Amino acid sequence: MDIFKRILNNPGALGQWSKQGQGYFMYPKLEGELGPRMKFRGRDVLNWSINNYLGMASNPEVKKIDAEAAAKYGFSLPMGSRLMTGQTTLHEELESVIADFVRKEDAFVLNSFYQGMVSIIDCLCGRNDVIVYDSDVHSSIHDGIRLHLNKRYVYHQNKIESIEIQLQKACEYAREHDGGVLLITEGVIGLTGELAPLDKIVGLKEKYEFRLVVEDAHGFGTMGPNGIGAADHFGVQDKVDLHVGTFGKSLGLIGGFVAGSEDVINFLRYNMRSQTFSESLPAAIVASALKRMEMIRKNPEWRKKLWDIVTPLQNGLRKAGLEIGNTESPVTPVYVSISNMPEAVHMLVDLRESYNIFCVSIIFPYIQQGKVMLRLIPTMEHTREDVDYTIEAIKKITENIKAGKYHDSKPIEP
Repeated sequence: MDIFKRILNNPGALGQWSKQGQGYFMYPKLEGELGPRMKFRGRDVLNWSINNYLGMASNPEVKKIDAEAAAKYGFSLPMGSRLMTGQTTLHEELESVIADFVRKEDAFVLNSFYQGMVSIIDCLCGRNDVIVYDSDVHSSIHDGIRLHLNKRYVYHQNKIESIEIQLQKACEYAREHDGGVLLITEGVIGLTGELAPLDKIVGLKEKYEFRLVVEDAHGFGTMGPNGIGAADHFGVQDKVDLHVGTFGKSLGLIGGFVAGSEDVINFLRYNMRSQTFSESLPAAIVASALKRMEMIRKNPEWRKKLWDIVTPLQNGLRKAGLEIGNTESPVTPVYVSISNMPEAVHMLVDLRESYNIFCVSIIFPYIQQGKVMLRLIPTMEHTREDVDYTIEAIKKITENIKAGKYHDSKPIEP
């Protein structure tokens, strides 16, 4: 069959809805100043959809530094890959700052968090090595694992019994084939907000030989007494072999990092193909990242302000009888039961059009059938009034579902 005909006949889980949802549910345009209130299709909405946890993206001091860095460096310097012509003192300084912050010997700045995660896995694992991973990890991890040609074992999310069973199988296979074992998890599971049981996982190192990679995009800057992440929360940061983070959440920027022992980071520095064969992160962005790291370290009270929003939001949702799973992080999923896709569409349109609330909605196959997840991302810039209003609005739409308000077979034109 012709390749184009095949893909057009099967556009994928979201692609099948592109005609109905383009510009509204998929590829929507949020405009205006980044923050809790933005414009969507010309109207003001209460925005719970961007990962601007600590308000960095709209911080006036940060924006001033951004403008100065852009004027000084432009967006071309340096040109080329880090390995060849793209190295700067700023890159080296940022790596030193990150390594110190996350308490590792060394760090390497990634020009793309997603590509970097893929490349880390590809770089570390040989043909005889085995990967053990959480079933609900980020797509970047899944894509990295797809490049791995040999054995992999998947465990049920956050089930330590399942983790140990799969780890035992992996270690037995590795011994038979002269390979090693790499266990990969998110620190904060980005979809559900749950924390990986990192304290229990590192405890398994006493029984099994494996290395631990923690991708902690949502934990970096938000979790633990020092804001290092989920491992810091459990007091086991020193037991994590590689800490991978993004600038795209708490820093409100682009790029990321990997941190660990000096010898392993140096190996990655020279062998990650997505970094050695692609453009270096622009100096202006690196300068901005340095400023944002400085501000995180100087303002630990920002995490408290964030949690002063997270806690009443999650407690209030639970008190209202709404299902939010087992989140222990700022990521706040709200699971709403629906009968079919048209009902879900009516409900989501009502939330946006009648209540002016904008949040990401996630459907099957990313969550179980019969439910829609409203994924709320609280930030320190939200207010208690925002929290109270949102809880009442979501409570109302769930009551509308029970009353059959959204059982309408006519198509909706949002």
